Amino acid sequence: MTQTNDIPACPGPVADTRKPGFAVQALACDVHTHVFGPERLYPYSPRRGYTPPDASLAAMERLHGVLGIERCVLTQPSVYGTDNRAMMDAMATAPDKYRAIVAVGGDVTDRQLQDWHDAGARGVRFNLVDKGGMPFDSFDQVVAFSERLVPLGWHVEFLLHVDAFDDLARQMARVKTDVVFGHLGYMKTSRGVENPGFQDFLSLLRDGKCWSKMTGAYRVTERDAPPYDDVVPLAQAIIGAAPDQVLWGSDWPHPWHYRTMPNDGYLLDQISDWTDDPDTIHKILVDNPARLYGF
Repeated sequence: MTQTNDIPACPGPVADTRKPGFAVQALACDVHTHVFGPERLYPYSPRRGYTPPDASLAAMERLHGVLGIERCVLTQPSVYGTDNRAMMDAMATAPDKYRAIVAVGGDVTDRQLQDWHDAGARGVRFNLVDKGGMPFDSFDQVVAFSERLVPLGWHVEFLLHVDAFDDLARQMARVKTDVVFGHLGYMKTSRGVENPGFQDFLSLLRDGKCWSKMTGAYRVTERDAPPYDDVVPLAQAIIGAAPDQVLWGSDWPHPWHYRTMPNDGYLLDQISDWTDDPDTIHKILVDNPARLYGF
């Protein structure tokens, strides 16, 4: 992998994935995973904020085999900018069980969007946090662009900090499509469930326009290693607010994470810490992703 002094390299995931401690239902979906490399075929953006480990489609499929995951949503990472080739090439190998969330600039054509839709893409990701991930100059431009997604039935996915985004509820109401938030709203657990931004986030979920990806618990916890018990109150608040709007994803291979690397079996097991209701777990793993991504 390419390494420069100002672009840190990421460690790889835990190789020995353990099986989850509960019976994973048929057609369960991991809604947030990535493929990286090889760099000689899919070069990274020079504007990226990190250099990921190689993470092949075959390795991802082995992971899902252990976890009992049958469906997957590949999500465009910031290191590729708007070059979606690595992800779309991977998705083309099994279009019945894969979907994709692309990253685009304002110059993308309607023909390209339709071609991606036909291949299995179902949304556009706007990363407002990481370097290289936001090709638009303003949120107003994102809102205007979202109108072009309505005929496709796509949604907009945001990576942002719900506690630090000004006027969250009003701004998201301007987006013309459904909205998905990554990493449980990407707010540190120390801010607490009563944080005004987090409460706005919960209200958006209750309204039915917005969705929460229950991904990257290790990104919002204050713990250096599992168990991430401080994430439980946030996760339970999200599920309690809108169980029909909640999704689970692994965030494999966990790029830009430099603390203790969690086992993906544990990350899936967290669902049983957040809810003990089998019907709700079925919604999170099967029904909700099928509805949003059109499986």
